[in-house]
Amino acid sequence: MPATDSRPALPLALARTAEAVAAYLDGAITRAGAPGERLAAAMRHATLAGGKRLRPFLVIESAALFGVAPAQALPAAAALECLHCYSLVHDDLPAMDNDDMRRGRPTVHRAYDEATAILAGDGLLTLAFEILASGGEDTDPTIRLALVASLARAAGVAGMIGGQMLDLAAEGRFAQGPLHRVPLDLPADSIIELQAMKTGALLRHACEAGALLGRASASERASLERYARAVGRAFQIADDLLDVEGEAGLVGKAVGKDAAAGKATLVGKLGVEGARAELARLVEEAETALAGFGSAATLLKEAAHFVADRRN
Repeated sequence: MPATDSRPALPLALARTAEAVAAYLDGAITRAGAPGERLAAAMRHATLAGGKRLRPFLVIESAALFGVAPAQALPAAAALECLHCYSLVHDDLPAMDNDDMRRGRPTVHRAYDEATAILAGDGLLTLAFEILASGGEDTDPTIRLALVASLARAAGVAGMIGGQMLDLAAEGRFAQGPLHRVPLDLPADSIIELQAMKTGALLRHACEAGALLGRASASERASLERYARAVGRAFQIADDLLDVEGEAGLVGKAVGKDAAAGKATLVGKLGVEGARAELARLVEEAETALAGFGSAATLLKEAAHFVADRRN
């Protein structure tokens, strides 16, 4: 049965998660034993520069529904953030989105160089699985194996990596002949599928990881998956709205790049007002999915609103 313990307010809970994850990852990078200082410094640049830490927060709060202490969920939460940060390093490279700023400071390939950025990302990717395989506070090998398999699926070709490939294809990256780089006019359903892979897969893993740690029932896992799917879609719409309406100084990265690159977004398909209406619907859907958890899910419900209302 879900736990009903008293939880701190959302800003404090997010801050606590961010602090704990940063400390854990700092130690994990040290223990990884990278040769010399440059590679480890680049990995720290990618992971310790702030950020919302939403994904590890979802791991910890999903696990908390079932009475799992934050310290027990922390390794799985940190592993997910480690993998997420690797994806940002590679996403920022010139061959991908070619971004110069991330979280308000130079991207890794700008602060160091492209080769170091690629290796730092590779290092973070493999470190994520080392953390999970090492067991952390949960020594049950069945749970560790399930966490590794879940993260691999979420990050792989059927998840984040496959979604990134579809995103590049939608930009017209792989078109041949005179129409080279002409963006595809994808229908809304195809955009939703693309974004569910590229962005949503890791958010779904976050809630699945919490459910695995908490030994949740099949119905409880299904409820958390519905919540995570709605939050994942809301996150991407909010991100796309920031690209249209946000200010670079507040967002922490360049804005206005989606339209210039011809990216497929629901904002482009539905318009700003239509996208905002869909965002509100998704927040309601996320809240409804958690109804069975009662007051224990208050922070997760607040997180859905935070995702939709964020300004950076």
